[in-house]
Amino acid sequence: MHLADFVSGSFAGACGVAVGYPLDTVKVRIQTQKQFTGVYQCVVETFSKEGVHGFFKGMSLPIATVSMTSSVVFGTYRNCLQCLSQARGACCGPNTKLEVFLSGMASGVAQVSVMSPGDIVKVRLQCQTESRRALTKTPTLKYHGPVHCLLTIVKQEGLMGLYRGALPIMLRDGPSYATYFLTYATVCEWFAGGNKKKLDWYVVMLAGGIAGMAGWTIGTPMDVIKARLQMDGAREIKKYKGFFHCIAETARVEGTGVFFRSLGINLLRAFPVNMVVFFTYEVLTGFFQAGGEGVDPPQLGLE
Repeated sequence: MHLADFVSGSFAGACGVAVGYPLDTVKVRIQTQKQFTGVYQCVVETFSKEGVHGFFKGMSLPIATVSMTSSVVFGTYRNCLQCLSQARGACCGPNTKLEVFLSGMASGVAQVSVMSPGDIVKVRLQCQTESRRALTKTPTLKYHGPVHCLLTIVKQEGLMGLYRGALPIMLRDGPSYATYFLTYATVCEWFAGGNKKKLDWYVVMLAGGIAGMAGWTIGTPMDVIKARLQMDGAREIKKYKGFFHCIAETARVEGTGVFFRSLGINLLRAFPVNMVVFFTYEVLTGFFQAGGEGVDPPQLGLE
């Protein structure tokens, strides 16, 4: 078992959250609240009403949960690759594209149980747009922080409330992580030219950024549905009866274009976040496995 990948993935995930959280907040608000009509307008209004703090609401819990999630993703991915390679009797040979794709999909599905509770807390806090300064005399904030939000959801909606939106998360992350890892491996192999030489740091970062954008292109429609299901009933009467009703009602009221409404900001956020994630992951994995001088190439040669 590749234990180093779990540790490296954990640190990489935490670094990625720190880099991308402000844009993630803007993305969630655009997906779930009609008063925000675009990225620029959302950024300006958030800053004017809530200050810099508004972009970082609910970040502490995601830092912890995404560390675990990323650990599961990278650890599951690497170990699935090894299992698939051994199953076809080529444990030392390069992995096929199908093996990379399937391992990526397995990693995306595996992390849902860890990710879902922290993600719904993040979304609820990000969509709490009231300014603390404006509420000093009449504190009406529903959630006073990540822990209070977590406990309130459990109290009002039960433990299963923490897993609202788990199905669209699974349908988002399975295909998107499959695309994510396959894109990363393909770009790295293209730059390496089939050689086993160490990759330059800029190649790893470029491949990571491109992989992140490819993954979010696939995952954005389900991300919209996920966010709406997680927010449904939190501030007003429930509008959706379930997953399929949410898709149908969203398309009926706002048109199919709404499923890609946040694609631009997802891509804008994905590139720097995944540059940092893969660079951190490759450096730490190389260090743990070989004492690490520079960045080792990902062992993902494709057939």
